[in-house]
Amino acid sequence: MSSTETQPVVVIGAPLDLGAGRRGVDMGPSAIRYAGLAKRLAAMGLEVEDWGNIQVPVPEATSVSDEHARFLPEVKAVCEEVARCVRQAIEKGAFPLVLGGDHSIALGSLGALASVYGPGGVLYVDAHGDLNLPKSSPSGNVHGMVLSAALGLAGSGFESPEWPLPMVEAGRIAIVGVRSLDEPERELVRELGVKVYTMNDIDRLGLEQVMGSALDDVAGAGFVHVSFDLDAVDPDTAPGVGTPVRGGLSYREAHLTLELVAESGLAGSLDIVEVNPILDRENATAKLAVELVASALGARIL
Repeated sequence: MSSTETQPVVVIGAPLDLGAGRRGVDMGPSAIRYAGLAKRLAAMGLEVEDWGNIQVPVPEATSVSDEHARFLPEVKAVCEEVARCVRQAIEKGAFPLVLGGDHSIALGSLGALASVYGPGGVLYVDAHGDLNLPKSSPSGNVHGMVLSAALGLAGSGFESPEWPLPMVEAGRIAIVGVRSLDEPERELVRELGVKVYTMNDIDRLGLEQVMGSALDDVAGAGFVHVSFDLDAVDPDTAPGVGTPVRGGLSYREAHLTLELVAESGLAGSLDIVEVNPILDRENATAKLAVELVASALGARIL
């Protein structure tokens, strides 16, 4: 049984796209809501409070001060507001559900959790590792630095009074669905002992075994957070994502991933990120996002 079944769910929109290299994910929270999020969760008997969207700057009105970590001051300011909202949700005993926006918003979620509970664990479902450092990032996009920043490795620009560093323990990070890593990320994975489960692992071992191992990896004191990037799903199923990579999770594998999360009872919070309606077909990816949230919060066929 999911631990969320007796908790109200607080929805927090973070329509940020400054951390990404492609426009459009700022419309993700609206697309997910339009796809029927509130109605779906209410049908499950869940109490839902939607706190609306955090105000975010737009690239057209913002200058880049550092090409190695593009728009970092603005991204951090938005993440600080995400952190404040998530912390308020936790304090009222609610389950925080953060809708992105690009994946950099996970810094706010993780920062809030770490400020309340101390460093914890994170199940990070993503096609990418997001372990780049400003000095080694090929793009300078902050959404590719989330986990290195959460580990306190990405430099003083990521420090904030809203969160402690590190936010997470390296040994309690499990990245599932990976099919694209930069060489500096591979070196960091080996050095830190971060658990990475590639699509090759899923193909060879099966998703249930991979998820069993991943959930064991992230379990422990403090908190367990789930951060789900829709680009983990194959673009044939989820075409409207910020950074599509072929060969991802199938429709059923994506659902099973979050069904197993719900069965574990470990997760106390969830991000759903990188839905890009500009690239979508008839809002299919946002509809999938709604279904996946429901699975994470305990929806079952029987």
